[in-house]
Amino acid sequence: MDKLSIIKQNIEDSISLKSMILADENILSKVDEISSAIIKCYQEKGKVLFCGNGGSAADSQHLAAELSGRYYYDRPPLSAEALHVNTSYLTAVANDYSYNEVYARLLQGIGNEGDIIIGLSTSGNSSNIINALKVAKEKKMIIVGFTGDGGGDMAEYCDILIAIPSKDTPRIQECQMLIGHAICHIVELSLFPQ
Repeated sequence: MDKLSIIKQNIEDSISLKSMILADENILSKVDEISSAIIKCYQEKGKVLFCGNGGSAADSQHLAAELSGRYYYDRPPLSAEALHVNTSYLTAVANDYSYNEVYARLLQGIGNEGDIIIGLSTSGNSSNIINALKVAKEKKMIIVGFTGDGGGDMAEYCDILIAIPSKDTPRIQECQMLIGHAICHIVELSLFPQ
């Protein structure tokens, strides 16, 4: 396959999956539900936390920055953080305990009832994220999952699950970011109307 064909195929696959999501009322209503939960969380002085691995960690950090910095326009910052950004903490806990405990242990310290945790995993089977969601459930946090098709093992722990109907990791991540951006847009407009 030549390079131009690869480029076109990637774009076509992305458009096709996004068209499926656009037509899926269940997914769209869950995006609305997540947006409302985040707005309520912020109105009650809570925070939104994100966790993921690899590309999902990068996407977690990106979405946290959209909330804590700004999305479209200047407004007060919102409390949002990706749990992996403190590398000294991450490497210490991974070394002293286990990589599977890095997010769960941090949530034990900083998670509060009514806060929101958003776990990103294309497979839905990342042990360190599942362990974090278990802690979040004990702490009565609101648990949101962004996964691929079926939701994997994360599905049973999520209050709201967005399971992108695909097994193609790059396409899933593209759709998760599209949905994440839509949520940031709604939250910003709702809390800081212009």
